Amino acid sequence: MPPVWIDTHCHLDAPEFDPDRPAVLARAQAAGVALQVLPAVMAANFDTVRALAHAHGLAYALGIHPLYVDRSADDDLDRLADALARHRGDPRLVAVGEIGLDHAVPGLDLARAERFYLAQLKLARDAGLPVVLHVRRSADGLLKGLRRFAVPGGIVHAFNASTAQAGLFVGMGLRLGFGGAMTYERALQIRRLASTLPAASLVLETDAPDIPPHWLYRSAAQRQAGEATGRNEPAELPRIAGTLAGLRGWSLDQTAATTTANALAALPRLAALALPQCISGSAA
Repeated sequence: MPPVWIDTHCHLDAPEFDPDRPAVLARAQAAGVALQVLPAVMAANFDTVRALAHAHGLAYALGIHPLYVDRSADDDLDRLADALARHRGDPRLVAVGEIGLDHAVPGLDLARAERFYLAQLKLARDAGLPVVLHVRRSADGLLKGLRRFAVPGGIVHAFNASTAQAGLFVGMGLRLGFGGAMTYERALQIRRLASTLPAASLVLETDAPDIPPHWLYRSAAQRQAGEATGRNEPAELPRIAGTLAGLRGWSLDQTAATTTANALAALPRLAALALPQCISGSAA
């Protein structure tokens, strides 16, 4: 039986997928991607990710992304609280996310972003849901918030921090997401982390349509020459997983079993949604 995969972070609702979303889903299924987790980025797409998850047998998370905080109203936190309460019995709602902090983009209102982050951690704690965290040059700030509001685990998406910070996140019950950035030979820190962190801490993701693997990347010159931009999609996950397998010295079957088990541990509601072969594979 071919390996079965879980894409723990995919923005299937993004406008880049509007022209061919059914084909994107079909390719993912053909590639063995059994589940995708669709995190919201602002209140305006809460209903969209939920509808997509229910229409296509996927999972979703609700939250306000740090890059969207400046265009969100204060009462969007109330909208999130209402949505979490309204859908608390929905088995496809698996986390609060995508939330977090971003210290890499200039001009953001960092105080506002921190207020939204802490408020959403509290909502996750009160709802008993894991979190899907966005981290860019902000690991210490995220950890500070997690010490204040103890959430039931989750995933640190697109992880790229220090080994020491990785250990702190893992010690709090979170797993660490690796995707397309890992495929670049010059991404030395990410590849070192993927190679050396405890196996139980690793999950796979695409962040589609973003963070394309190296085989989809287009330089500025290529884009100016009219070459199509390298849109990422969930069907790329098995090939991305091949990079992790090579870095760890694992077989693809071992990589699928390990990362699937970790995804189910990070987001426990996935277990009720995963295909039987996905769960049996995780125990291999």
